[in-house]
Amino acid sequence: MRTPPSSPAGPPAAPLMGKAEWALLILLSVLWGGSFLFAKVAVTHVPPLVVVWLRVSLAAAILLALLPLFGVAIPRDGRFWRDVAIMGILNNLIPFTLIFWGQQEIGASLAGILNATTPLFTVLLAHFLTRDERMTGAKLAGIAIGIAGVTVMIGPDALKGLTGAGLAATLAQLAMLGAALSYGCANIFGRRFKARPPLAIAAGQLTMSTLIITPLVLTTQAPWTLPMPPLAAICAIIALAVLSTALGYVIFFRILNRAGATNMALVTFLVPPSAILLGVLILGESLAPRHLLGLFAIACGLAAIDGRALRWIGVRRPG
Repeated sequence: MRTPPSSPAGPPAAPLMGKAEWALLILLSVLWGGSFLFAKVAVTHVPPLVVVWLRVSLAAAILLALLPLFGVAIPRDGRFWRDVAIMGILNNLIPFTLIFWGQQEIGASLAGILNATTPLFTVLLAHFLTRDERMTGAKLAGIAIGIAGVTVMIGPDALKGLTGAGLAATLAQLAMLGAALSYGCANIFGRRFKARPPLAIAAGQLTMSTLIITPLVLTTQAPWTLPMPPLAAICAIIALAVLSTALGYVIFFRILNRAGATNMALVTFLVPPSAILLGVLILGESLAPRHLLGLFAIACGLAAIDGRALRWIGVRRPG
């Protein structure tokens, strides 16, 4: 799953969201929230790196086949392919590998919550790496609140010691934060693609991700020697590629074109509840009270960064 960057506080008013746009946004949140469910099922039976390989290669093939239907051509210049290769590493290979590795130890619900920290990293990185997205008081407060939420969730596991289940859970959760950090880097790097066809970028980065990871998988994992996974794992991997990745990208750019980036950022708030609901209903997962408290803190932090809630309050404030 890729969480889009949050909109900075104080942008021009976003286009109004109609019923169709809200339906697409909710569907996208289910597809991206469902990626944690599919990943949990897949990595139970298939090595994480092999799951990454199958996800990006299948999704790349689907998007490349869809490009003519959307009238999109992939640029052929070397700079484009260099940039999508870097984007593929930051936006696919690193985060997917960390998420799938971490989900061997933690559930889909907690993984979805920790992935919601992506906008926190994006805002922090943007302050240091860009000239036009500087830190504001609201953004700084949002980051502080979000970090407090993460601390509430991970702290108890970190205090259990440096061995056994406590260490494994801590490292898994840190892997999720590493994935969110990589997504944040991808969000910053992706600014250079403003003049490129968005769907071509998605197909290009997945293609380059496939080309980069294939030799690594073939030489280190020997996938042909692995036992045939159960049907549930096969279906989960197909769902990751077809639904959460290929279809997810198509819907993402459809909403982006129709409702704008500011409204698109709302999916950040909807993915964690989707991941939690699917994890609870299908996998029978449960969350500790500290996880829910951490989710609430992260949501408050994202709201502060997004700025709309504060502006609505300001608009309705009497006087």
